[in-house]
Amino acid sequence: MAMADVTVRGAGIFGLSIAWLCARRGAHVQVADPFGAGAGSSGGLVGALAPHVPENWNAKKQFQLESLLMAESFWEEVEATGGVSAGYGRTGRLQPVNDERTLELARQREVTAREFWKDEAEWRVCEAASLGPWVPPSATGYVIHDTLSARMHPRRACAALVSALAVMGVEVQAEAPDQGKVVHAKGYAGLLELNESFGKPVGGGVKGQAALLRFHEGEVPQLYADGLHIIPHADGTLAIGSTSEREFDDGKATDEKLDDVIERARAAVPVLHGAEVIERWAGVRPRAKSRAPVLGAWPGRDGHYIANGGFKIGFGMAPKAGQVMADLLLEGKDRVPEGFRVEDNL
Repeated sequence: MAMADVTVRGAGIFGLSIAWLCARRGAHVQVADPFGAGAGSSGGLVGALAPHVPENWNAKKQFQLESLLMAESFWEEVEATGGVSAGYGRTGRLQPVNDERTLELARQREVTAREFWKDEAEWRVCEAASLGPWVPPSATGYVIHDTLSARMHPRRACAALVSALAVMGVEVQAEAPDQGKVVHAKGYAGLLELNESFGKPVGGGVKGQAALLRFHEGEVPQLYADGLHIIPHADGTLAIGSTSEREFDDGKATDEKLDDVIERARAAVPVLHGAEVIERWAGVRPRAKSRAPVLGAWPGRDGHYIANGGFKIGFGMAPKAGQVMADLLLEGKDRVPEGFRVEDNL
């Protein structure tokens, strides 16, 4: 067997995306994860690929924009190779505007969206009545409609990458020796390892709870209402998430906090009343101290690299993160943005 050019440790969305883009460039890749693909927070339910608000622009927002714009072609190629759909769709997002101050800010962001998003997407303030029945109640009668947001099904996305990688001759193994350049993409557990390695906090975990409902509305926008993501998936289900818990005893247990999320979603979107809850999920998402993904070389550990800290935007960031890491690993081109490196979190 040929020696690997790249060893990826961790088969969540960052690890699988990096492995895929390296393999597409002809690298010999091996992926190791003792728990299997999508076993951590990447095996969740929600899949909201939603942008930050278009204002106070910075490197993180630009990176996210570029990644969201890459996503359609990224997932099309994955599906074409492996034959498994990630459930991707750039269906947009609707957000109710419930007070005059928020309405004023939303109108200002129409202008800044044109500046930062160019002609690639729109952020519009619309009368709710003009958008048909799939609109959350709005106290002002207005909603924000952005055309940049997309959705996909996290588990199906991981399965799609695993299938595409298998076609390329790359299997996810429980164990593998370090060969070539080694990428550590181990999520929450990986951030705890970094904390120990550097003797100071680099990041930690935030627990999230989400629910999956049996509800089919067709190809309609996702909703963001009462701080909740409400995502109609392509398979006739609808995901609701999520909590953000900094303190927790059991990262995989659901409880009354999820009951509250479900009830709030039904209050915000009354048509969800009566929809069957078919799954409850909890997991711990990796959050770096800077809140940006951690990408690049592992300081003081030659040949080792880090890709972590996706937190709530990992799936949206994955295409660009994979591209940047493949550039670094295979060509030595360092395009990691300011604020994304391990040193920026120390």
